[in-house]
Amino acid sequence: MRSTLLASVALLCAMPVAAQDSQAVESESDFGGDIIITATKRAQALSDVPIAVSAITAESLQNSGASDIRQLNQISPSLLVSSSSSESGGGVARIRGIGTVGDNPGLESSVAVFIDGVYRSRSGVGLTELGAIERIEVLRGPQGTLFGRNASAGLINIVTAKPEFETGGTAEVSYGNFDYWRIAGGVTGPLIADKLAYRVDGVFTRRDGFVTDVISGRSVNDRDRWLLRGQLLFTPNDDLQIRVTGDYAKRNEECCAASYQPFQMATRDAQGNVNVTQNNPIVGILRGLGAVISDDTTARETSITPGRDYRSDVKDWGLSAEVNWSLGFGDLTSITGYRDWQVGMGQDADFNNLDILARDNQTRRFRTFSQELRLNGRAFDDRLDWLVGGYFAHETLDMTDDLRFGKDATTYTNCLVANSLSATAASIGYAGLLAPGSNGCVNRSVATAIVSNPLIPAALRSPVALWSGLAIPGLYGYDAVAAAVGRPGDTINGRGTVEDRFHQTSRNFAIFTHNVFDLVPDTLQLTVGARYTNEKKTLDVDLVGDNTLCTAIASNPAFASLAAAPCAINPILNLSDSTSKSESEWTGTAVLSWKPIDQLMTYASYSLGYKAGGFNLDRSPLNPTTPDLSQLAFEPEKVKSMEIGAKLDLRSFQLNVAAFRAVYDQFQLNTFNGTSYVVENIQSCRDALAADGTCDPDRLRGGVTSTGVELESLIFPARNISVNLGLTYAKSQYRENLVGAGGRKLTSALANLPGQQMSNAPELVQTGAFTWTPPVTDDIGALVYVDYRLQSGINTGSDLFPEKAQAPVMVVNARLGLNGNDRKWQIEAWAQNLFNEQYRQVVFNAPLQGSGSIAQTASNGTPATTLFGSFMAEPRTFGLTLRTKF
Repeated sequence: MRSTLLASVALLCAMPVAAQDSQAVESESDFGGDIIITATKRAQALSDVPIAVSAITAESLQNSGASDIRQLNQISPSLLVSSSSSESGGGVARIRGIGTVGDNPGLESSVAVFIDGVYRSRSGVGLTELGAIERIEVLRGPQGTLFGRNASAGLINIVTAKPEFETGGTAEVSYGNFDYWRIAGGVTGPLIADKLAYRVDGVFTRRDGFVTDVISGRSVNDRDRWLLRGQLLFTPNDDLQIRVTGDYAKRNEECCAASYQPFQMATRDAQGNVNVTQNNPIVGILRGLGAVISDDTTARETSITPGRDYRSDVKDWGLSAEVNWSLGFGDLTSITGYRDWQVGMGQDADFNNLDILARDNQTRRFRTFSQELRLNGRAFDDRLDWLVGGYFAHETLDMTDDLRFGKDATTYTNCLVANSLSATAASIGYAGLLAPGSNGCVNRSVATAIVSNPLIPAALRSPVALWSGLAIPGLYGYDAVAAAVGRPGDTINGRGTVEDRFHQTSRNFAIFTHNVFDLVPDTLQLTVGARYTNEKKTLDVDLVGDNTLCTAIASNPAFASLAAAPCAINPILNLSDSTSKSESEWTGTAVLSWKPIDQLMTYASYSLGYKAGGFNLDRSPLNPTTPDLSQLAFEPEKVKSMEIGAKLDLRSFQLNVAAFRAVYDQFQLNTFNGTSYVVENIQSCRDALAADGTCDPDRLRGGVTSTGVELESLIFPARNISVNLGLTYAKSQYRENLVGAGGRKLTSALANLPGQQMSNAPELVQTGAFTWTPPVTDDIGALVYVDYRLQSGINTGSDLFPEKAQAPVMVVNARLGLNGNDRKWQIEAWAQNLFNEQYRQVVFNAPLQGSGSIAQTASNGTPATTLFGSFMAEPRTFGLTLRTKF
């Protein structure tokens, strides 16, 4: 893998020679020309912008088949967008290995998403059909000076196609395997000549799922979505332009089901050797109770509890207005936006057909108003390009949650305890106690032998008596425990969260400036920018639960050791409270750029970034006995970044190179522990930790670093041929001596982090795209397009359990087509994931299904029995597209 990627560096260096020597290049029309971008809130040529940015044109998006931001991975090596538990809430975007897991709505993304200048506050909110696009810009590194508080790793800036004053339109239809249909079209033209233009675009996509539920036979992880967007462009005179946009999108899908990973159990012998076997008792228990679990972990199959689903119903609409007004001394820009995004979700949370754990109706709704004002002008004989601005945003987030035990929960948790008792019994010569399907999940005859032997310690005899019905006749396991703690007939079945409500408001305002000084005209420039941000979040919480049995067991000293399984859902019965959190921060940037010749620009930059703190919108962090909403709070994330780079723009060859180093302090890590999400601010101690695992606050430093180099090249080796190559090496890793916020001891679940590469952060990535558009006849042209992404192995879990590793993977897309003059008609055959690469986007701890990891077995000898599920990437898809324009 490493040699393959390093060889590509040699190819990048060799290609310009081939390009310059080629005799087939005949005219400027063969070259791509300079792309105009707005990464600095100004219209500039890509080659003149002294930051690391990739610009992806509409044609490139069309060739790659990208219809949402997840598919940008193929053509942007430093970007990785993936989906986990749901595409609506679990979308994750990472740049240079840095990102925020999206399943917890209390955390905002480290990679901001903007569509036409309007911020989409979570990555999952941005996972929507794109419609007609002018270009997409991927800005790498902190971008907070111009784009705000939540672009600490970078941002994705999407610019949609604008209305035109010439009548025209497009239409396309695609059909593929999995009964895939995509119908898209748009029309634009004048309403009033040269004054008022309109544009309407629409997209409908439907596809069967690629995971089969073996219980019902239905397919899940499907597609069923549509988008409608309308725009008006008003230009009353040469100095004023007003663009108004309204859009509405809807999704009714079932995603995402998971597949089990290879079953194994790890133990450590007396010599310290870790032994891994396939005899995981949790699998036996599940199957003994009727769970359908395939031995083929590569099969795209799952088993869903009848009556449960992975429903994801999304409604998303918004309005925006962009005003550009030339005032003579400067240009005023106003962008006003309102977004309303809501989702209703279901989840068979145990990921098998036993009814152990489920969410029937989790809802989330974001309502966001934003207003940005910018004034940009020039002074001192155009030696100063100045920009000042202000920003205000108000967001309301409403969330409900109802995680509950199912009707098989008591039977299953009885077996978990019986499994532990069985292991102890076997060690003293009483084998075979565990018996899934029997009362209490125990073998009555073995239990009788144990209970009747007075030489066996009471620590074993007493629970065996309870589990076998020998202590309280007719009652077994947790039913017997319920009677013993004074709650006969109580159960965890159907209990848990009745309805948890979280209502969060966020108010953000900022002022900023960004100024470019021409120290030596057209040669040496200094860019200086600063931003002041003030943020306040207010949280209202109303928690209602009904798991009374857990509370009774946990509060009884004689039975508290049996509380783990029934208390897996935090047992708080009622809590109604409010809190707030305020913070303010200065961020900024300084860039020195030098153009020794017109074709070459070099630059060096230093930036400060910031991601807002907030609240973990989950009841799990609360202390069941003394709950306080401060236990939900987490601190802001801050970053210091340095970068040097160069951009070479020749007639037939373009090369961008950047080397970077970023240090993240109080990095916001969101980890799924099997039942809930735990948020921790990661910091590092400058020297050894104290004996209790803490660090003095005076010795703290950033706990995450990202260091590497990026290369992107666009080559025109011959007429009608272009080659895009990209290479990213990013060492994005945790430092040693990690602690939590304020220097407190890091939770033991994160013991694997120190010194390791971060999750879903490939160290090496190579991308490439080959495009050939030869003429076939005077009236017909052809398209041959291939792209690929080759990445090194990653660990997909935030806790870095070795079981969650994904080997290196290469994904290839291809497209072949014919088209008429000016592409007025096109027909294309295409394939995504051409070689049907099977790989895992995210591996997770299957809820309530075992404990521990091989890493923990190696370090402390604890047996590892955890079962792991995974969200698989999409398989090979292929089809045909017909397209026309007028």
